Amino acid sequence: MAVKLSIWSKEAAVHFAMIILIIANLLFHRGHAQDAPVETVEKALICFNDKVIYAECNEAYRLTMSGNIDIPPEETDLFCDGPCQGETQAVLHCIDNIFSGFLFYNKASVRDVRYALNAGCSYTSQRGNFDVANYIGNGSSTVIGSFNLIGLGILPPIIGLLMFMFLFQLL
Repeated sequence: MAVKLSIWSKEAAVHFAMIILIIANLLFHRGHAQDAPVETVEKALICFNDKVIYAECNEAYRLTMSGNIDIPPEETDLFCDGPCQGETQAVLHCIDNIFSGFLFYNKASVRDVRYALNAGCSYTSQRGNFDVANYIGNGSSTVIGSFNLIGLGILPPIIGLLMFMFLFQLL
């Protein structure tokens, strides 16, 4: 059952709805800083030092906290066919499970590092090239991240405004 607004003009109702939605949006986002506190980042960094995850890979070939994988081209087979690739994937999985929005010091996402790792171990012209910088923001990782932020920040107020306008038959 729709309610007809007789005491407010359409403009006043829209302004009121926008104010309510802005307040609701601020309240909705108030706790998001707590979703990724310093403790969560610290837990993600522990994945690099986990002796169970990195057990056999030579320390020189391990993924660094800066987001680099420094593998000499002549060591590609050893890295890809030995324990290092699997252990590095396990570190990335560990980080992603603790903090899915983790960015390395070089601004690479877990997805960017995975792209570099997969390309470096592939049997294409990219084999042996583990330069993560080539993959930062490449592909869909940045686009998807931006879309999610936009979706979380803008979509609820738009939906709320449309619902309010429909409820009061302002459309």
